[in-house]
Amino acid sequence: MNEYHPTDFEELSFYTLSHPDPVYFIHQHIVDAYHAQTADQRTKPITIIFALIGLHLFVNKNYTGRQVQLVHMQLAKNKKTWPILTLPASRGSILVSDVLKAAPGIQRDQMIKEWCRDVWNAYADCHPMILSTATNHSG
Repeated sequence: MNEYHPTDFEELSFYTLSHPDPVYFIHQHIVDAYHAQTADQRTKPITIIFALIGLHLFVNKNYTGRQVQLVHMQLAKNKKTWPILTLPASRGSILVSDVLKAAPGIQRDQMIKEWCRDVWNAYADCHPMILSTATNHSG
């Protein structure tokens, strides 16, 4: 019998989707961190840019996941061609598996924020373009 073993990201998703604070919606933050950290040359530019805007809004502006979602929805209305970013060789030293090692609750939620900050900082060369795009579209 084949036994299903969720990936680390799936396990973390189960945690964030069942989080007791639905207004905060921490799940959006892990999606953004994961997409930015695991991006490669096949990842659509819009995916990377949206993820980085989400990380910026969370890390630097303390947006909730719901607020980030609203910004993503506004950005999605813009049918422009998104620039292709140069991906950094290292996209952070904190991994999903590291986040899962933190105890569920306050400790894991704080580790999620640390992971998001770590991934955001790894994209330092892209910050000016992301900050400009976020400012122009997040109101």
